[in-house]
Amino acid sequence: MVKKNDLVRMKIEDMTSEGLGIGHAEGMAVFVKDTVIGDEITAKIVKEKKTYAYGRLEQLLVPSPDRVEPVCPAARRCGGCQIQAMEYQAQLRFKERKVTGNLARIGGFDPEFLEKIREPIMGMEHPFHYRNKAQFPVGTDREGNLVAGFYAGRTHTIIDHHDCALGVPENRDILETVLDHMRKHRIPAYEETTGKGLVRHVMIRAGFHTGQIMVCLVLNGRKLPAGEELAERLSAIPGMTSIMINVNRENTNVIMGKETFRLWGRAFIEDQIGDVTYQISARSFYQVNPVQTERLYDAALEYAALQGKETVWDLYCGIGTISLFLARKAGKVYGVEIVPEAIEDARKNAALNGISNAEFFVGKAEEVLPEKYEREGIRADVMVIDPPRKGCQPQVLDTMVKMAPERIVYVSCDSATLARDLKYLCQRGYELKRFRAADMFPMSVHVECVVLMSKVKE
Repeated sequence: MVKKNDLVRMKIEDMTSEGLGIGHAEGMAVFVKDTVIGDEITAKIVKEKKTYAYGRLEQLLVPSPDRVEPVCPAARRCGGCQIQAMEYQAQLRFKERKVTGNLARIGGFDPEFLEKIREPIMGMEHPFHYRNKAQFPVGTDREGNLVAGFYAGRTHTIIDHHDCALGVPENRDILETVLDHMRKHRIPAYEETTGKGLVRHVMIRAGFHTGQIMVCLVLNGRKLPAGEELAERLSAIPGMTSIMINVNRENTNVIMGKETFRLWGRAFIEDQIGDVTYQISARSFYQVNPVQTERLYDAALEYAALQGKETVWDLYCGIGTISLFLARKAGKVYGVEIVPEAIEDARKNAALNGISNAEFFVGKAEEVLPEKYEREGIRADVMVIDPPRKGCQPQVLDTMVKMAPERIVYVSCDSATLARDLKYLCQRGYELKRFRAADMFPMSVHVECVVLMSKVKE
């Protein structure tokens, strides 16, 4: 049995879903941050449990063949890029194993069957500078200096870093302009412990196809001192289109508050996926990797196999990104989303693209879907669902089974809850036909997946 403060030698054999390396010492699993599968290391035990322990990397004895030097100097400290030290093709293999492993372990699917129907993961040719959205917390360091960047892993300690390797180059200029303005006018950063201070986050969106940029300042109040002066400085940055204020006075980890208003420019930016144009507001959900989003949605559209007459439901539709993709090939599309601003954007986006066969509802999917089916008799030939990490509510799955669509296309950002939901549907008349992972978040442990299910023919 290993004990706290023991120094152990081991080889990293696997990784957790959170990116911790897994090795074994004296028959006990040891989890170690900053390691790569294949590394031979010494680690100091920092926490022991009955059946496992956590260690801190002390020395890299033999580096893994898959280990590379991180591009970003803050990669080890920052909590955003858990596996940047892993060669990119190895990242893709890890993510494929993660998806397939969850489908087998949680979903109960036969591994040989999964290998037969699995399609190759969609990786990126250029896996850096892909994010069209970044949310930078603002705070102070121990000396009282203003800082902005990202949280260190599992903490709310801000790593002062303005040039993220995953974001757009404009992020740095925007952050430094905001911080300089705060210093000049002595505007305090928000303090979580006291609830005092004004500036909480700087959120930046960029349209990759349009070049348009939005800055949204999340404030613990409604007024930014010398806001017009800051707006004038930010507006000089090429592409600046929208400068917004979001009000969040709550003592919460939720970044955005419910009230948003315009400081300068338009209240939205535009971007494109394929030949569809979207208006994106500050609180809209929009996939952060536009290159991979188009590939993912193309796969979803292929799986849906629409012939032009189908009734399609798009659950958790956001601003209508998938809905409008589908509407070009469907008879009628119904979209459901809980965020009112997103539905407003979805309706605007439908009008913007001349799409008249898409209808959108505000509300919880588990409430709207049963109501529209049971009270109004609206059915579905095809269901497309893209839920949050927690997956689908039981009411949603039950109603889907009752509606009995021929095909279900499930887009998931969490393969564990995906596997759970697929198991449920397969026990109620559906079968898994195709699936493929999509690397929407290179350098992180997260992976998306698109799945096709078909109703079993009686």
